[in-house]
Amino acid sequence: QVQLVESGGGSVQAGGSLRLSCVIRGDTYNDRYIGWFRQPPGKEREGVASIYTGTGRTFYADPVKGRFTISQDNGKNTLSLQMASLKPDDTGMYYCAAREPGPGYSGYALVSDKYTYWGEGTQVTVSS
Repeated sequence: QVQLVESGGGSVQAGGSLRLSCVIRGDTYNDRYIGWFRQPPGKEREGVASIYTGTGRTFYADPVKGRFTISQDNGKNTLSLQMASLKPDDTGMYYCAAREPGPGYSGYALVSDKYTYWGEGTQVTVSS
């Protein structure tokens, strides 16, 4: 099992940057997919970015490609999301999540139903 705690959310103006962090506790030895998801106001949760810890392969949703960067730090104990050129559409609650160990199917890298462990979320608000 893993426990996930997010931090780093806040309010910024469009064009600004934020860095989200997720501290991972528990089983950090087995390779798995870990990622960031968000839920905009009044909308369903959607995948933002993920990484497979075994290979470092990253996955990004089209709306954030070229603007967001996911990375793993501190010997796999911290997952970060560097967000740049933020837009009002990036507003939402951001969640860190982890799948069960194993490579699995990469096509599910940004599918929230495939993730078992979730943090409580951190709010990101981008004003125009």
